[in-house]
Amino acid sequence: MRRFLLLYATQQGQAKAIAEEICEQAVVHGFSADLHCISESDKYDLKTETAPLVVVVSTTGTGDPPDTARKFVKEIQNQTLPVDFFAHLRYGLLGLGDSEYTYFCNGGKIIDKRLQELGARHFYDTGHADDCVGLELVVEPWIAGLWPALRKHFRSSRGQEEISGALPVASPASSRTDLVKSELLHIESQVELLRFDDSGRKDSEVLKQNAVNSNQSNVVIEDFESSLTRSVPPLSQASLNIPGLPPEYLQVHLQESLGQESQVSVTSADPVFQVPISKAVQLTTNDAIKTTLLVELDISNTDFSYQPGDAFSVICPNSDSEVQSLLQRLQLEDKREHCVLLKIKADTKKKGATLPQHIPAGCSLQFIFTWCLEIRAIPKKAFLRALVDYTSDSAEKRRLQELCSKQGAADYSRFVRDACACLLDLLLAFPSCQPPLSLLLEHLPKLQPRPYSCASSSLFHPGKLHFVFNIVEFLSTATTEVLRKGVCTGWLALLVASVLQPNIHASHEDSGKALAPKISISPRTTNSFHLPDDPSIPIIMVGPGTGIAPFIGFLQHREKLQEQHPDGNFGAMWLFFGCRHKDRDYLFRKELRHFLKHGILTHLKVSFSRDAPVGEEEAPAKYVQDNIQLHGQQVARILLQENGHIYVCGDAKNMAKDVHDALVQIISKEVGVEKLEAMKTLATLKEEKRYLQDIWS
Repeated sequence: MRRFLLLYATQQGQAKAIAEEICEQAVVHGFSADLHCISESDKYDLKTETAPLVVVVSTTGTGDPPDTARKFVKEIQNQTLPVDFFAHLRYGLLGLGDSEYTYFCNGGKIIDKRLQELGARHFYDTGHADDCVGLELVVEPWIAGLWPALRKHFRSSRGQEEISGALPVASPASSRTDLVKSELLHIESQVELLRFDDSGRKDSEVLKQNAVNSNQSNVVIEDFESSLTRSVPPLSQASLNIPGLPPEYLQVHLQESLGQESQVSVTSADPVFQVPISKAVQLTTNDAIKTTLLVELDISNTDFSYQPGDAFSVICPNSDSEVQSLLQRLQLEDKREHCVLLKIKADTKKKGATLPQHIPAGCSLQFIFTWCLEIRAIPKKAFLRALVDYTSDSAEKRRLQELCSKQGAADYSRFVRDACACLLDLLLAFPSCQPPLSLLLEHLPKLQPRPYSCASSSLFHPGKLHFVFNIVEFLSTATTEVLRKGVCTGWLALLVASVLQPNIHASHEDSGKALAPKISISPRTTNSFHLPDDPSIPIIMVGPGTGIAPFIGFLQHREKLQEQHPDGNFGAMWLFFGCRHKDRDYLFRKELRHFLKHGILTHLKVSFSRDAPVGEEEAPAKYVQDNIQLHGQQVARILLQENGHIYVCGDAKNMAKDVHDALVQIISKEVGVEKLEAMKTLATLKEEKRYLQDIWS
């Protein structure tokens, strides 16, 4: 059997799941894949590897390779390596990313570019999958095209003339020499989607389904609208290409708990600290569109340390009511306290099957669904395919087949992905679906800790850690419209209700009377979103809404430094803040006035997006990017002449892109250069760690 090396670099499990899918399909296509995490450097050696290489790489943060790839990237970035170090290597790479972020698929692009620089060549074109529109739009055709590309490679390596570039689906994305033009990546992503969509390839092994089940007559249903549970022509009458059935690999035994359950904790790669909440304050008025809370943690009895700009993770549980509903629907409510024992099935066809690392041994069913599994996760098509075989009603079975099929891609996007459907929604919508517990444990991903920016300085608040968040609320439209709260923010809001103070000016003395609830936190990998080492360097901070959080820490830190060094040389600090209404959600208003009055903050520019102009006054800047444009000359001077730093924190989807576009326009105008040249200037600032982002979608 023809062998290839398959490596994945994953942050939250997406790249691993895709690599496992490739590994399983490989056998069907007559190949054997050696599957390894890219961090397992003792299990492969690219320097001596003769087989073709396939790499699946995700992107984390604001364009970094995942943590599991850091060591690998550091090793291949060694500048002493010769340019022919990997000249023997032939590879194909699939990058995963989200075009809502500036550096789309940059984790994969960093590795791709460096492999090329060291002499490696593609046997198959690079794919860039976009989570913003659905990874499967690129992933599925890319995997389908991998098999003919591998066959071609093995034919050529048997003595036929080497042909560079394997697949005529798209002009090679990897042949572009300039991978730094990150601002064009979204366009590139969309072009790639169109190319793959037009390819018309049908090389994947699929299961053909007849359009109409034998028990369905040609009933006219054109009058109906499609929904999660119902399709309309042409999909309802189409033959379907559905994915192969993922092999099952877990054997589950529920054992009645004998007495008190032993203490179990959530698995974490980072150290975990249990800390009490010492204060909670509502920063917004009750009539604000979003409710914003500040929470203070007492870290004085731990060795948890941080600096302004750092982030940390909160380990949070799923909603009790959702866990209860799920266990009821699975008819497992009476076994909630049973101990879950897991084994790998002896006869599994899944290659290299291992027990899920995020499920601790010997814990209860209730614990697993509460603390270990992301029950809100949008089910992948492979999960839907697996559910088909446990659905008895023929109409429901057909609809699940449609949703996971190639022909039903648009319905999957509309009714599952875009509607934020979760497992519970599907099980309620398809009542004849009765999956075993083992299937859920195989397919539900790990419940991820939620990251938050530190909103304080330990110099200003010794032994304390502040963070700020909006209570997230969103409408799930999968079945009936349901208003759901964010997994973590909804839980935190309930947790702090007993100690919540109505405004930031409440006294500290009252907060100790209620019993302080505790939460578990862990530090996040050190980033570069920190104040410059040289305090004389001017900085620009852009943080609308809760994006202001790290900058409060910056300002507190600077105030203490200026107290300690009254004769020191401190650079200007600009803050561009924005909110909806001046009187409802102007966060930290009193504190910002204090910093401004004492010369800590030299320029404060605030915009209110929903407040109407008063009287005859000219319409003020509506958003932070408008205010940045108004002060373009000063911004350009700080960044281009005074070696200044700019920090952007907040929403990636709109704000961060709009701020980026504003900076491009400012540089283009003030320097008198074309837009592309201005984009290159900003890319250079990012490389120099002078344009830093802490953004989220």
